[in-house]
Amino acid sequence: MAAGQTRMRQTRPSRREVLRTAGALVAAGASGLAPALGEVAHASIDAALRAATSTREIPGVVAMAANERDIIYEGVFGTRRLGQGPAMTRDTVFRVASMIKTITSVAAMQLVEQGKLALDAPAPEIDPALNAPQVLDGFDDKGVPQLRPPKRPITLHHLLTHTSGFGYRLWDGRAAHYLSARNAKSRVRRAALPRTPLMFDPGERWEYGTSIDWVGRIVEAASGRPIDAYFSEHILGPLGMADTGFVISPAQRAREASVHRRKPDGSLEPQPIEKPRPSSGPFSGGGGIYSTAPDYLTLVRMLLNGGTLNDARILRPDTVALMNRNQIGDIEAGRMKSEAPAVSNDVDFFPGIPLRWGFGYMINMAPGPDGRSAGSLTWGGLFNTYYWIDPTKRITGVFMTQVLPFADHKALRAYRAFERGVYHGLKAA
Repeated sequence: MAAGQTRMRQTRPSRREVLRTAGALVAAGASGLAPALGEVAHASIDAALRAATSTREIPGVVAMAANERDIIYEGVFGTRRLGQGPAMTRDTVFRVASMIKTITSVAAMQLVEQGKLALDAPAPEIDPALNAPQVLDGFDDKGVPQLRPPKRPITLHHLLTHTSGFGYRLWDGRAAHYLSARNAKSRVRRAALPRTPLMFDPGERWEYGTSIDWVGRIVEAASGRPIDAYFSEHILGPLGMADTGFVISPAQRAREASVHRRKPDGSLEPQPIEKPRPSSGPFSGGGGIYSTAPDYLTLVRMLLNGGTLNDARILRPDTVALMNRNQIGDIEAGRMKSEAPAVSNDVDFFPGIPLRWGFGYMINMAPGPDGRSAGSLTWGGLFNTYYWIDPTKRITGVFMTQVLPFADHKALRAYRAFERGVYHGLKAA
């Protein structure tokens, strides 16, 4: 038995109980329910994840799949820290990084429902970098950045879909070049240049970047609450996501998994646990949050279920439907070329498949190779935590490990084996 499985079974129902519960729900005729996975499918997924951890392709993993009403698979394998343990457990705390962006998007859409924010109006006046930005057109012969006003104002729609023009230096060489050029200037000249120019005019391209960080600040301005308090009061608290937050307690830190860095020879090297952050923030809507697999599965099940879970109404069904639709037309999305291979590989999760963006996540416009339907929703976090939501087949999954770089090939191989096993099990059932 893999390390961690005994402890896992002390904190969750047995597989037989999971199957019996899901089977009873299906027998009762619950609308849209995916059937429980069979024992063969469970064993197949277990074998794939156990192999990935026993060969140290990944240090440890918690993987869970569910429909709106119940968990239909969960597996816990490996250790929180290679070479030292302890064993991975169901309630292990992970740094989920950009998976906060989905939570921030949900918060913004709650405020849209309330009429406090508008999707297509100019963004609220909170900062000149957002409300009076400059577009980077290039550099002259001396390397001086060439800037101009944008053709149109930035809207919440642009920010939620990463079509605002804000990028990340990690995946944009021009943004990195701009920062170097700006930093080379004298203090006076540097002050005259924006810290974060736009890489293009709003609405004209897709580029993953700091857009959702700005959404977090807009949520704070529109609600009058710090983002951590807003999340707790309107999303995490109602859903019972007690292990999700910007700051974790000593007890939660004792359950935290270490990040591991992939070395050139393919082996993994554990990294030191990061220092605790100040409880007063500031906090960002774009990254820096902790969660567990059961907690995050609760969030995505709520979205799968049209905005409600366990009697907690977070969003209206029509709002979730709007979030799930392609919101960028024919603009290509989801592919990123890394400027820092130690932190991220090049990203293309669905080679050859058209990708778009909704209000909060990427959408594959054709069926995926491992089972998910066209129109499924997905994203992940820097340390190789991932989720997907399949509104057609009524299934969602969460996969959590802690590895750098992002889009790590071995972590993705295990993630795909998990997804493939879930869909094969559903088909067989």
